[in-house]
Amino acid sequence: MDFALSPAAQDATGRMWAFMREEVFPAEPQWADWLREHGEHAYPPVMERLKSSARARGLWNLFLPAASGLTNVDYAAVAEVSGWSPVIAPEAINCQAPDTGNMELLHMFGTEEQKERWLEPLLAGEIRSAFAMTEPDVASSDATNIQTSITRDGDEYVVTGRKWWITGVADERCQIYIVMGSSAPGAEPYRRQSMILVPRDTPGVTIARHLPIFGYQDQHGHSELVFDHARVPAANLIAGEGDGFAIAQARLGPGRIHHAMRAIGMAERALALMVERAKSRTAFGTTLADQGVVRELIAQSRIEIDQVRLYVYKTAWLIDQAGTKAAQSEIAGIKVAAPAVATRVIDRAIEVFGGAGVSNDTPLAYFYAWARVLRIVDGPDAVHRRSIARHELRRERPFAG
Repeated sequence: MDFALSPAAQDATGRMWAFMREEVFPAEPQWADWLREHGEHAYPPVMERLKSSARARGLWNLFLPAASGLTNVDYAAVAEVSGWSPVIAPEAINCQAPDTGNMELLHMFGTEEQKERWLEPLLAGEIRSAFAMTEPDVASSDATNIQTSITRDGDEYVVTGRKWWITGVADERCQIYIVMGSSAPGAEPYRRQSMILVPRDTPGVTIARHLPIFGYQDQHGHSELVFDHARVPAANLIAGEGDGFAIAQARLGPGRIHHAMRAIGMAERALALMVERAKSRTAFGTTLADQGVVRELIAQSRIEIDQVRLYVYKTAWLIDQAGTKAAQSEIAGIKVAAPAVATRVIDRAIEVFGGAGVSNDTPLAYFYAWARVLRIVDGPDAVHRRSIARHELRRERPFAG
């Protein structure tokens, strides 16, 4: 059993850390200042400079093995580094959700025409995209509930329904929505759904509102969409009618590795901030680092981060070796474990910082909000625990006495 990173991963993470120190961290205040001056969903021009530099450094589309040559295990290490600056770094290297999952989806299931029209500009970082599955009126963690209709009408499909918490839509660079809806309500449950490409400017598509997370409005936004008999060409259907559920499952596997490792990166930065604060802050005649209760927070954080990192690496290795189906239980497990650890570690850092921790003077408040949201996106924790339990109940044991 070898815990060392591969030479390719060592090289990529080394270049990523140089990029972070030299350009990404210094860009964070520029990013925040631009948004304060120009509006929450404005696009800070510093991102284009970062993207250009990332390309020159060979840090581009690393999430896609066909493009980068990296395995899921290799890329997991890079994703963790990017999680130290989760708003800026992933997009700077064109590895930001939901674009990554959408690019994987189009790469696996798109027609040549769909790839040319949408995948190529996404890979080039020229546009962004959204994945529209969640709905306000049903429990969307069960995709068989989805009510948005996708109905064939001659050479077109008509899309009608409402979606919400659709990430990326507030950014005008988001030019294409991948919409999941019901195309065959009477079919067996997992053959009712289809996916279709709906361009942003399609008549009948409107943005109802942009939703905050714990009061934060991200630059890319999380929005509510209305599809009112929106018509798109039949050629916009992805794969075939009834393939939507299977496509969604394929899309979510590697993406959960990315989310988990970025959460670990956030936790590591929170721990680094906690340690520096503890060493520099004095209370009751000594530094916080000399207080046993603070040392307990630091030690427990280190233990939990290292535990969950190994869990994610094991899952990435399983996907590399045998595909997402063989790693279903582990994929669900890291989806629960990594955001939970990140939330706990960030909360401990906030405790050490006190009032400063809940302000915008540090990234901790936003980190906490986003880590908590990660326990809901791509399915809430309860759904994944249900899946893990079902897997355990079927597992054969060497001894049960």
